[in-house]
Amino acid sequence: MPDHPSASHPLVQALYADHHGWLQGWLRKKLGNAFDAADLAQDTFVRLLGSTELERVQEPRAYLTTVARNLLINHVRRRAIEQAYLDALALMPEPVAPPPEVRLMLLETLVEIDRRLSGLPVQAKQAFLLAQLEGLGQAAIAAELGISVSTVKRHLTKAAMCCFFAQ
Repeated sequence: MPDHPSASHPLVQALYADHHGWLQGWLRKKLGNAFDAADLAQDTFVRLLGSTELERVQEPRAYLTTVARNLLINHVRRRAIEQAYLDALALMPEPVAPPPEVRLMLLETLVEIDRRLSGLPVQAKQAFLLAQLEGLGQAAIAAELGISVSTVKRHLTKAAMCCFFAQ
């Protein structure tokens, strides 16, 4: 096991030399876009620089695929959030639309909230979003989701804990 992350550099270099082209092709097939595939392939190898598991990897392509797939999922999730945000902005009258700096900050906040809520059950996420985005009360959320008010309270508490105390 490497003593520190820089000890993995020769292993990453070898993986890069042997499998970068293959990984980029795999990602290009998944994305249908050579530019995003190149970015995600690079991100995959950057992620490996801090890994302490490289010496134990017996199937490099399977390992690279796993790392790249996780990055791909995050990429797709971020793009979906971006698109939903842009669609909502398009519906706003021009003078109300926030400036670009505020838009970026809001988008980053939405992505972080999505990341923090990702481990919750679907109903807990829905309850939290109905409360925060739609302004619904607990009784209305219970009626909307077909669950009890006490379950809504439990879901909202769990979601709030994820948002406020997650690392």
